[in-house]
Amino acid sequence: MAINNPLILVVNDDGINAPGIRALIEVAKGLGEVVVVAPDKAQSGMGHAITINDTLQVDKVNIEGTIAYSCSGTPVDCVKLAINKLLHKKPQLIVSGINHGSNSSINVVYSGTMSAALEGSLEGIPSIGFSLLDHSIEADFSAAQIIAKQVITSVLNNNQEKSLCLNVNIPKLNTKLIAGIKVCRQAKGNWQEEYDERVNPMGTIYYWLTGKFVIEDDGEDTDEWALAKGYVSIVPVQPDVTDYKIKNDLKYLEL
Repeated sequence: MAINNPLILVVNDDGINAPGIRALIEVAKGLGEVVVVAPDKAQSGMGHAITINDTLQVDKVNIEGTIAYSCSGTPVDCVKLAINKLLHKKPQLIVSGINHGSNSSINVVYSGTMSAALEGSLEGIPSIGFSLLDHSIEADFSAAQIIAKQVITSVLNNNQEKSLCLNVNIPKLNTKLIAGIKVCRQAKGNWQEEYDERVNPMGTIYYWLTGKFVIEDDGEDTDEWALAKGYVSIVPVQPDVTDYKIKNDLKYLEL
């Protein structure tokens, strides 16, 4: 059943001035009442970090007629503050992004974009994270906006599960070249980290994280497979990280 004029919270991890969040705000404004709470600077790779050893600064701003708050904290801080302090009521939906770059496969663990969405799920609010496979500040978000509108509308009209959390990744393709949408599982993959050792002008050694992402999964039902074939991938995710198979194998530890 459709929700009339739902309150939609828009968050991200690239910062309140990122083009991706502006693109998502434009979509959300056509689907409900929108409030934005986003970091005041880029917070990529923060995962589910929260601020506990420092204060949080929040400044009210205006983004093309939309109420918005710039927050000094992490993406998860933004969701928590929004729900507990800044909003006049609990939102019907949280949308996060549109992220500059992929959050498929294991990247969901590190992603501030998806951690903000998962925090919404923990609060009993359906949440969706959107990512475009393009890191460029000049990325074209037109196709991603069309997909975001389709997914948000479908969730608002059909979803009855308050804990719903969707990880949506959109290939870097023209709208006409996107093959469709696939609901997938998360591909098995990992980062092979390398630390570039350097020396600063003072003679102190420091390290710069580099590396490459390696897919360890040839399944044709994964997000990585779908994206490689030109599809939008949607993976339903949850905060429960219990390994149920190993749980059963550990019965010998019980007393």
